Amino acid sequence: MMSKRMVVLGVIVGMLLLFSGIGLCQEKVSGSEWTQIVEQIGEKGKINWSEGYIEAVGIGAPPERYFGKPQARPMALRAAKVDAYRNLLEATKGVRVDSTTVVKDFTVDSDVINAQVEGVVKGAKVMNQEYLSDGTVEVTLRMPLAGSFSQIIIPKALEKKPEETPPAVPAPTGVVYTGMVVDARGLQARPAMSPKILDENGKEVYGSVNVDREYAVQQGMSGYARDLTAAQSNQRVTNNPVSVKGIKTEGPGRSDIIISNADAEKIRGAADNLSFLKKCRVMIVLD
Repeated sequence: MMSKRMVVLGVIVGMLLLFSGIGLCQEKVSGSEWTQIVEQIGEKGKINWSEGYIEAVGIGAPPERYFGKPQARPMALRAAKVDAYRNLLEATKGVRVDSTTVVKDFTVDSDVINAQVEGVVKGAKVMNQEYLSDGTVEVTLRMPLAGSFSQIIIPKALEKKPEETPPAVPAPTGVVYTGMVVDARGLQARPAMSPKILDENGKEVYGSVNVDREYAVQQGMSGYARDLTAAQSNQRVTNNPVSVKGIKTEGPGRSDIIISNADAEKIRGAADNLSFLKKCRVMIVLD
């Protein structure tokens, strides 16, 4: 009897581990890219934060009375595109803007923003269309996070300006960095369009206080990677980035990262470093 109980317990524990693993897989994939599966539509929508795009899949079938007829394929393709555009719009609403906001919050609050996002989605690029043996068609659409989409969302995100901090006195070291790499592994940090890097006192080191809007719109406020070496050699941070370690995250979205006061002062210390912050030359490494 005892051995049977142990077997049953082992099966239950195994199932719990399996399902918890599935939950994790919905947020990221193996390899060097950080890809988020959109919960509302499952595998039909994903946000690739490393490559900076949103992608969605749509499936369409012709009405039964048209099966085997010349009109079948065009009608199935049209239905698949409609489904893909609908899924892509849903995927955009799941994009995290900052640690407390997702795009859906903006579209619900503003009919103008909602209409603008819909307009950008309609301009998405068809990456693939596949005709399946059962008569259905599968279409994959993709749109970049940067550019037109960011032009709508980033200005809204940058409205949340923090209290101004007194300018730092330049350090005598003369060290000039070309970018910043934030190692946020082990913190369960998550990506966002407008992340913040804060010191231990909650003051911004990087964020809306010091970025240039045009750079933020055209290339995003930060890049994301899953490998530290790859992030340090990424062309975004060029040839001499400073690497700092995240201590913890802040906010429900876990996209704001706290670094030590010592690291914060190292970055603030040289006035020349403000240039790379302004140009969004920042990479964040996630698990």
